[in-house]
Amino acid sequence: MQNLKTRYLPIIPTIAPRRGFPDSYRYYIGIYMIESFPSLFLGVDGGGTSCRAALLADGKRHEVQLGSANVSTDFDGATATVTAALAQLADRAGIPVAVLENAPAHVGLAGVMSPAIAADVAAALPLRQVTVTDDRPTMIAGALGDREGAVAAIGTGSFVGRQAGDRITGLGGWGFYIGDQASGAWLMRRSFEELMLAVDGLAEMTPFARLLLDQHGGDPGAVVQFSLRARPADYGRLARKLVEAAEAGDPLAAGLMTEGAEYIRRGLDRLGKTTDEVLCLTGGLGPAYGRWLGLDTVAPLGTALDGALALARRQQETAR
Repeated sequence: MQNLKTRYLPIIPTIAPRRGFPDSYRYYIGIYMIESFPSLFLGVDGGGTSCRAALLADGKRHEVQLGSANVSTDFDGATATVTAALAQLADRAGIPVAVLENAPAHVGLAGVMSPAIAADVAAALPLRQVTVTDDRPTMIAGALGDREGAVAAIGTGSFVGRQAGDRITGLGGWGFYIGDQASGAWLMRRSFEELMLAVDGLAEMTPFARLLLDQHGGDPGAVVQFSLRARPADYGRLARKLVEAAEAGDPLAAGLMTEGAEYIRRGLDRLGKTTDEVLCLTGGLGPAYGRWLGLDTVAPLGTALDGALALARRQQETAR
C-alpha cells in the first residue's frame, strides 16, 4: 500500500464518521468529504470594543466574542481577530475550519468606510463567500428583521438607515469631529459650546449649563482643559444627564434634543421612509428621542450579530 502521507484515497470511507464531527461529514483516509453539506451561515459584528461572531450549523447557533475589530484604527489586528473567531467557532461547532471558510458569510466591521477598504478586508480573510460592510447594514438588518422600515441608531455616535425590498441604505456615521449629529457625544459637545457662550454672556446660563460648569469647579478654564483631552466617549457618558434635563424643561437641553430630532427626521425623509414603514430607535440614546420626534416606533427585533447572520442567509438566497 502506498504511503498515506503522500496520497489521499477519497474512495475508501471509514465505517463511521470521525468522532466529534456531524453525521453529515464522512471521514475518508486523509481528508474530509462532505456527504451532505449542512446548512451553514456565518455572521460577524466587529467594533471598537469587541468582535462577536456567530455560526448557524444545521439550525444550531454557536457564538464567540473576542477583542476589538476596527479596521480603521488597526487593520491587521482587526482581521486577525476575525480569523481567530472563525477558528474558535469551528472548534465550538465541531467542524473543520476549511468547511466553515466556505460558508456564506457577512462581516460587518467598524471602520469600513469605502468599497476599497471592504475589498482589502475580504482579501485578508480566509472566507470564500464573504460580503464585507461597515457595521451599519448589520444593525439595520438585525433591528428590522424582514420588516421594511428605518432605524435611527443613536449612541455615542449615530447613523440613520432604511431597509426596503432587498436594499439597505443609510446616512451619517461620519464620526465625532465632522458628523454623528444627534448622538450623545454631539449633544454634549454642543452643550459645552453653549455653556461657553453663556459664560461670555451671549447665551442663557440655564440650570443644565450651570450644572456643567459646577462639575468643573465653576472654572471656565477647567472646561477648556476637559475639551482638549476629551474623547467622544467622555462626552457621551454625560448625555443621560442632558436627556433628564431636557425632560425637566431645561431650555438648553430641550433645544438640543429638538435639534437632534430634526436631524433624524431629515435623515428619514432623505432615505424615503414612508408612513406605513416601521421606525426603530436603537442605541443607548435612541429611545430617548421618541417624544421629540413624535413618531410611532417599534422595538428592535434583534442585534447587529443577528443582522449579520440574516444578511449571510440573504446572500445565499440571492446567489441561487
